[in-house]
Formats: sequence, structure tokens, C-alpha cells
Amino acid sequence: MIKHKVVLLFPAAVVEQPFLYHLVKDYDLFINILRANINPKKEGRLVVELSGEEKNYEKGVRFLESGGIEVLPFEQQMIWNEERCTHCGACTVMCPTGALEMSRPDMIVRFDGDKCVVCEHCFKACPARAIEAHY
Repeated sequence: MIKHKVVLLFPAAVVEQPFLYHLVKDYDLFINILRANINPKKEGRLVVELSGEEKNYEKGVRFLESGGIEVLPFEQQMIWNEERCTHCGACTVMCPTGALEMSRPDMIVRFDGDKCVVCEHCFKACPARAIEAHY
């Protein structure tokens, strides 16, 4: 069984279609929704963790793409620039998942991408702008 975090970008035309239902029923995939957003124009962005058999995952991704949904690897969505970071810790206070944490006793900020759900709280908290989102 494999597990992949992906970002699904979908146009307004498919917002009301049951594509997640089809991933579960037709492709036997497990879905963990990490973050969801639909803007006023009804365009959507969904951060999900998909797990299941590799062949089913690949078929499910092809199904999404054929329906006009863009599937992006999660790793390309959040960038932490360690060189720009001042290690003030402001982001660690705002991070609900513990993806950003202050390492003790050296007082260095560490980032764990596996825990990140791109909630964007850290973007606003970082005075050095060391964290960027790429959509």
C-alpha cells in the first residue's frame, strides 16, 4: 500500500461533481482531506492524502486529470528557506500540526514536510518571509 499527499486544483465546472466518491468506490483509494478551499469563483484547492494500491492510485490520478482536475505533488506547495530563516520561532507557535518546531536546546527551527498541511498560518507569522507557498 502506498501513501501520497497531493494538491488537487479544480475549476468551477467540477466543484459539484463527486470525484472523491469515485476515487473511493471505483479506485478503492482511502482519502484523508488535510485542507480544502473553494474561492468565490468556485475554483477549488484540496490537499489530500491518498492511499491504496499503486495501480489504483495511478488509475485514480488519470481519472482526476481526465476530468479537468490538476494533480500536483504536495512537496511542491510549501517551501521553507532555511537560509532566510532567523529562527525566531514565530512560525512554530502558529503551526497546528507540529511541522515547524523549535529544536531544543540549540533553539533552531526545524521543518517536517510530512506533517505539513499547508494551512498557511506560518506564512503570516514569519517576519523574515522564509516560508513561501507555490500553487
